[in-house]
Amino acid sequence: MIQGTYYKEWSRMLGRDMEFKVYGHAGTPVLALPARGGRFYDWENNGMPDAIAPLLNEGKVQLFCADSIDAESLLAGDTAPRRRAEMQEKYFNYLTSELAPRILTLNGAKKDTLLWAVGVDTGAYQAVNCRLRRPEVFAGAIGLSGLYDVRRFLGNASDDLVLRNAPLAYLAEEGLVDKKLLAKAEENALLLCTGQGSYEGDALVDTQAMADALTDCGLPVHLEVWGSDVSHDWYWWGKELNLFAARVFG
Repeated sequence: MIQGTYYKEWSRMLGRDMEFKVYGHAGTPVLALPARGGRFYDWENNGMPDAIAPLLNEGKVQLFCADSIDAESLLAGDTAPRRRAEMQEKYFNYLTSELAPRILTLNGAKKDTLLWAVGVDTGAYQAVNCRLRRPEVFAGAIGLSGLYDVRRFLGNASDDLVLRNAPLAYLAEEGLVDKKLLAKAEENALLLCTGQGSYEGDALVDTQAMADALTDCGLPVHLEVWGSDVSHDWYWWGKELNLFAARVFG
């Protein structure tokens, strides 16, 4: 089993300590986001670092598994939608303005190095949101079984903060993301994958909608829809990550 290094550091954005774990010693820095309500240790507990062990051992990838605050944002159904959106925006700023530079420092990255982001379930949404909103920080993203229609979590995108965190909505608007910069990317800079098996219904619909929204904007995207045996669980996410990570970072 791949061993990780544990960190617990203060976040000014969130006003609390945030935990994360690092796997590998060198290579492309990759921010990994958990499934809805998940924790930073879920990736290790479900064998995801082991799924890309050769890349980690060879120094081609360094994996940084972040924590979530979903209980206060996406899943905080007992609080007002605006409050949920505010917390999601704070979390986005934590990932992109605090954790991202910290990752680059720990990685010993050269100047102008860009990160990648990868996520499963709602973590796929977080990863893609990072890539689309901050392409000057994130070179690409891999979304596995993503849930990209945030209306089910945050409400209507007519609220400005919801819109800012709703990729299916903001891609249709002008001036909210740098489409000129995003359009220059390779197809494999944004990889989306979902299965057609158990509990993949929402992810299948959302992933297709996300790919269509990107294509409509002229933005490159690689979409793969796997078979009816491919379910919404870590076993398949490990297989998908193994394949895509080797393609991108191998």
